[in-house]
Amino acid sequence: MAIKFQYNKTSLNNLGKQLKMRLGALPTLQNKESALRLEVRKAKDRSQQVREELDAAMQRYDSLAALWNEFEPGLIRITDVDLETVKVAGVKTPHLKDIHYEIRPFNAFVKPAWFADGVAILQELTRLGIESEVLEEKSRILDYQRKKTTQKVNLYEKVQIPGYQEAIRKIKRYMEDEENLSKASSKIVKVRHEEEESLTEEVPS
Repeated sequence: MAIKFQYNKTSLNNLGKQLKMRLGALPTLQNKESALRLEVRKAKDRSQQVREELDAAMQRYDSLAALWNEFEPGLIRITDVDLETVKVAGVKTPHLKDIHYEIRPFNAFVKPAWFADGVAILQELTRLGIESEVLEEKSRILDYQRKKTTQKVNLYEKVQIPGYQEAIRKIKRYMEDEENLSKASSKIVKVRHEEEESLTEEVPS
């Protein structure tokens, strides 16, 4: 990225402010990147753990597969899912708060004895499934923000800060050259003036 500037004091001051702002913001961005990297790893690990719990639960109840033919599909249903927003390293992420179920009344004396257990099993499986999805979304959001922060850190570190520093060096060098040239010109003019005065004094009236 080319830094646009002019060879004057105003441009030098503006570049100085921009450089100072980025040098000040860089440590904060680096800390945020490290924090996000850690949180992404934690979210992915937790998501993996919940997925494994879900797989284990599915395998555990696999032996009951034949019994599910007797189960009434409409006996339990999810009516609502409560999500809350939690800030993690300054990033808003979803968090599963609660799952609301509607369980239709059934006669325990008429229905098979395992129906109550079946309801509890379905609640467990749906909770794990929904929690897994929420954690995957949380992980995706955090990873996206981590990538954006990494890009900004790289932009500051590798492009903008060196660019501003180089532009400031060029302006300072130019202004020093201008000053030296001006001093040299003044000196030449002064010497010539003195020489002219000297010649004038030597000419007889």
